[in-house]
Amino acid sequence: MQLPNSNSLPVNLLAACFNNTSATYKYYWLLSILQEVEKGNLNVSKRNLFARMISNAWYTVNYFRISFGKQDLIQQVIEALNQIEKISIDEKQHLVFQKLCATTNRETERQLWHFNKNVPHWFLSPWFPKITNETDSQQQKRIYSDSKNFKENCLYALHDTSIAINPNWTNYLTSNARVLKDFCYWNLALFLQSKNPNVPDIPNKLIKPAQRSGLITQRKGFWDLVLNELGSVKCIYTGEKLTIGNYAVEHFIPYNFVSHDLIWNLIPADKSFNSSKSDKLPPLEKYFNSFFDMQKTAIKIVMDKNPKNKFLEDYLTIFPDLDKNFSKEKFKERIQPLITIASNNGFEFLK
Repeated sequence: MQLPNSNSLPVNLLAACFNNTSATYKYYWLLSILQEVEKGNLNVSKRNLFARMISNAWYTVNYFRISFGKQDLIQQVIEALNQIEKISIDEKQHLVFQKLCATTNRETERQLWHFNKNVPHWFLSPWFPKITNETDSQQQKRIYSDSKNFKENCLYALHDTSIAINPNWTNYLTSNARVLKDFCYWNLALFLQSKNPNVPDIPNKLIKPAQRSGLITQRKGFWDLVLNELGSVKCIYTGEKLTIGNYAVEHFIPYNFVSHDLIWNLIPADKSFNSSKSDKLPPLEKYFNSFFDMQKTAIKIVMDKNPKNKFLEDYLTIFPDLDKNFSKEKFKERIQPLITIASNNGFEFLK
């Protein structure tokens, strides 16, 4: 993905900011700058930018439990702030930002200011590459000094507690904000995918959706057909009798991990249990056989009653030849690795 060109600005140096990254800091730093510039803030406190970095990563770390890698402290800071500030794991981004800006807790401030050690000046290193025999400390001092005069037409000037956007860059940043954000998220997705090679759908785990889509269509278009034919089914978790209008549609493998609503991962469940299950993983040795039997029965009924049902296409992502090869062994081969990876990423099992 390329950035919009400019005849007067060193756009190549902005693009180079993401070269040789070993952590997510630079992606979230630029995203935070763009968010402030969009609001018309050209002199921005570092504290605000650090709070934005955390709020931008909050949902990805807390809700989807994506690993940022051992060298990245954003994940550790978010875990610490969870305990200090008691902010909900799925809180909206702007509310996380507001709470982090408003807090007077000294430990929160210390956690946020940790990012001042490296992020603001190393982001400008493409404009101010290291000179022969120069130490990191000397380079840092030079970047702070030279940036104040916007030397090399750098993106911003560095001050002790704030940054000032270079006026030459203002129009470029505002007019191309959407593309620049997409550039950040594209590079961030590539970076996180390398850290989480087996985790599905990384791009859709970078931003909290404005509103989760409900499962009404899956209920009415698929599972109501099944229950209408059978009259009732038993919840695989509680044994309770489930009938049309008296069940929840739940994700067998948590949505927080798979990040989709495909029908092969959805089953009817006891409403009260569905609420308590939350994002827990089902132990396969206890629940898989019942889960498979319900799925197999449902597929047979829907294929007989409505062979063109659009939800049957959901199975094709794991069974390209659904009508010939839907076996318990094959299905478990698809499910088991997802459960294992989710567990390794911190999702807990049902007890």
